[in-house]
Amino acid sequence: MRELSGAHLANLHTFLVAARHLSFARAADELCLTASAVSHRIARLEDELALKLFQRLPRRVVLTEDGERVYRTMQQAMDALTEAVQARSDEQVAGQLTFHVRPSVAQCWLVPKLADFTARYPDIQLDIRVGNERIDYRTRQVDLLLCYSDGEHPGLVSTRLMPERIAPVCSAQYARQLGLTDNLGALGDSTLLHDVAAWDNAAFDAEWQLWMRAAGWHRALPSRFLTFDRSDLCSLAAMHHAGIAMGREQLVRERVARGELVLPFGDFLQVGKQGYYLVHPRHEPMPRRLQVLIQWLKDVASL
Repeated sequence: MRELSGAHLANLHTFLVAARHLSFARAADELCLTASAVSHRIARLEDELALKLFQRLPRRVVLTEDGERVYRTMQQAMDALTEAVQARSDEQVAGQLTFHVRPSVAQCWLVPKLADFTARYPDIQLDIRVGNERIDYRTRQVDLLLCYSDGEHPGLVSTRLMPERIAPVCSAQYARQLGLTDNLGALGDSTLLHDVAAWDNAAFDAEWQLWMRAAGWHRALPSRFLTFDRSDLCSLAAMHHAGIAMGREQLVRERVARGELVLPFGDFLQVGKQGYYLVHPRHEPMPRRLQVLIQWLKDVASL
């Protein structure tokens, strides 16, 4: 078997970093190299393996099918190596995790709790990314996703973190102005505030439609509305009298408790299987750092 020289290992490591970032420039920053040096190392590795690992496009690079296969194999080997090292001590859990979180649950639920995680696991570096885009796990750019959904994520591991209930919310002033309290008929004169990115491929009024069916309301929704791509912005707009939003209990209950928002039509309802789910590719074995992050999230959610 051909022995790996220091140069070969350097090229492999450069490939691993470049594949993780899908950027030679960002890999160069992490490795303290120039982008040209990264490109040369990748080219040498491709020659050694007789494989094309990256497709070079005008402003970016993407992994080829061979590149994805090599990256998955290397990442699995790195996970196994990390597990072997960390198995010696439960107290020393280290490494980087890319954690993608939908914006509203990041803002209203996760971020205020992170100090506890960093205190418990100071050697785990969380790279928290926020956005509504669909996640492509083929190259394992994301270790874990926290999202609001029905839990159906084919081909992935999906674990329910906590349930969610929903109810219309608005300011007390808006409820008085339109006579909304215990009067569903007045909803027709309201301005609805929609989260158009409630979950992947959701209709712009999907949450309202779910609640209307659960509440037994069979009329058409009002034609006046504003749309946002974040639930917390809908609630903020409602708090400032812009209309009535579909509030998620986990995200708005503190504002309801403070009287900044009211529930004109009664308490929150559970609708379907909607809730907050942790989603990730299947790992064998699962890296210890990912295990402790998932367990910490479960512990916090159970409080």
